[in-house]
Amino acid sequence: MTVQECARFLETHDRYLLLTHTRPDGDTLCSAGALCSALRRRGKTAWLYPNPETTEKYLNFVGAYFAPEEFTGDTIVSVDTAEAGMFPKGFSGKAELAIDHHGSNSGYAPLTLVVPDRAACGEIILDVIRELCGNVTKEEADLLYVAVATDTGCFQYMNTNAHTLRAAAELVEYGAENGRLNGMLFRSVPFRRIKLESMIYRDMRFFRDGQIAVAVVTQAMLDECGVTENDLDDLAGLAGKPEGVIVSVTIKEKTPTESKVSMRSRPPVNVSDICGTFGGGGHALAAGCHVKGDVESAVEQVVAAINEAWPV
Repeated sequence: MTVQECARFLETHDRYLLLTHTRPDGDTLCSAGALCSALRRRGKTAWLYPNPETTEKYLNFVGAYFAPEEFTGDTIVSVDTAEAGMFPKGFSGKAELAIDHHGSNSGYAPLTLVVPDRAACGEIILDVIRELCGNVTKEEADLLYVAVATDTGCFQYMNTNAHTLRAAAELVEYGAENGRLNGMLFRSVPFRRIKLESMIYRDMRFFRDGQIAVAVVTQAMLDECGVTENDLDDLAGLAGKPEGVIVSVTIKEKTPTESKVSMRSRPPVNVSDICGTFGGGGHALAAGCHVKGDVESAVEQVVAAINEAWPV
């Protein structure tokens, strides 16, 4: 679909239930929240599925949009969700429309608006809201600014492009309080997060003469630091900071026999393809997957997969 076709679809349907993905980040939640607000301005009934994994940080932005228990919805729309396996916990059903920026989107929905060259889904939602309503409210601008800023690491990641910066400027013109939001999201962290980061940097591992960096986060580390899920935003960005790193990997222990892997890269390495070998995916320069085995096994498997995809 085009943005115009998507807006026409949204105009001709009603009773929306908007889905965000598992382990929801600022892009999926705040993009969905902004779309929910815009649909209501068009006279529609619209709610977000109450994603149970939403952390306190983002609940403050989107909690008011969460559907009451009895609401089921007639039109299901997923936001920033690459595959049906990423639907939020507790949801059973199908999406009629998927709005996404992941090139690896599996096409699970009959209708899709997928724009892979957008750094954040919030940029696509901005276009849809402008087409649907003609303008953007201050609340929607704040939400979309959070979506765009968090998915680009406050415009530091390599996915940031000219369109991203123009979208951010437009959102500020619509009233987004970029200074206040940047301070909340990027300039203030609890001491327990700082302690965790110090442990991650202390134990970081390097391969290929420093071109590959691997950060391992175990449950024991989380327990020792006293961190919660609310403290774990953007952990995947840490391993890519050392000079000379091309591929960075963050391996977080989920259980003693499974690890969550986040990969980031610089050209020419496509980490979406690498994560795809483990059943995951994402963007060429930012992707994720799950790996069976303990964290040490995960390190070996992931480094081997990188070396195979990116030979010396």
